[in-house]
Amino acid sequence: MSVDVIIEDKRWQAEDLAGLAEVAVAQVYADLGIPDDWEISLMGCNDARIADLNADFRGKPQPTNVLSWPSEERGADLDGGQPKQVRDPELGDIAIAFDTCKREAADVGRTMADHCSHLIVHGTLHLLGYDHERDADATLMEGLEIQILGKLGIADPYKIT
Repeated sequence: MSVDVIIEDKRWQAEDLAGLAEVAVAQVYADLGIPDDWEISLMGCNDARIADLNADFRGKPQPTNVLSWPSEERGADLDGGQPKQVRDPELGDIAIAFDTCKREAADVGRTMADHCSHLIVHGTLHLLGYDHERDADATLMEGLEIQILGKLGIADPYKIT
């Protein structure tokens, strides 16, 4: 498996972002039958950097936890349908923001590792064409996240406690 991890914010090193990504992406690939040599780039950055990216690509000039850029459009045509077949083994890019992730993990009482693993799974699913804009698409994507995270020993992130 190839996850190219770029660390822009050194705080990610203490969190072992590369190790978290390797495990999370491997589980996504295993669950979905994805060849393990397909490629993803993951950038660990801070809130300022992700806010700039969010402004540039989504017109939202504020930080967010994770962004993803698939190498090709793979979204399902019908709400709740399966994404289009992947043709390009270079799946795309993901950026994850340290400050927002740390704050969100604390807010929901999860470890930073568990929360980041969830966001890496989430971003990887986006690269594969899964989305949560439409109701049935969200149900499908969240179900996959819960299934994959469960196999990693991570509790359902959507369960309100």
